[in-house]
Amino acid sequence: MTVFAFYLFALSTIAGGLFTVISRNPVHSVLWLILAFLSSAGLFVLLGAEFVAMLLIIVYVGAVAVLFLFVVMMLDVDFAELKAEMAKYMPLALLIGVVILMQFSFAVGAWDASEQAESLRMAVTPEDRHNTEALGLLLYDQYFLLFQLAGLILLVAMIGAIVLTLRHRQDVKRQDVLAQMYRDPATAMELKDVKPGQGL
Repeated sequence: MTVFAFYLFALSTIAGGLFTVISRNPVHSVLWLILAFLSSAGLFVLLGAEFVAMLLIIVYVGAVAVLFLFVVMMLDVDFAELKAEMAKYMPLALLIGVVILMQFSFAVGAWDASEQAESLRMAVTPEDRHNTEALGLLLYDQYFLLFQLAGLILLVAMIGAIVLTLRHRQDVKRQDVLAQMYRDPATAMELKDVKPGQGL
């Protein structure tokens, strides 16, 4: 049953990632991405890393993927223009993809399980300590600086996303608060002496 669940989650993860990339509709891409996240969480549960699996579901599916979905559905993004701009970077992207595939092939060809791998894993998570507690000790004790730097990188990425999606439309009237505060009532109003029986 475990082997069947592993292959089921693995195939759904690969299919979700593939259709995320090749889907023409951005909303469908986000939905396939959610499937890939959920399947990856299932794989982590099979590995015994329940904390990482819950992080995938709560953070990525519950926050990031839903945020992507709302942004794609609510923003008026011209995807045809974006694809036209990305087309000029296609040769560089293909080159990077070929390099990554070559590295994967080298890694798979030379990969071998170490005899000390199981003992090293047990040294990190002993029998009397849960893996969530061991992960917390590693993140907030030994790798505290790297954890804070990762948070800083995410903050910079969030600011960059805001700057890239911020567009000022010319056909929308916006409120100028400073112009309203600094206006002179003497020049803002003009009195007209309208005589009876005449219009303006």
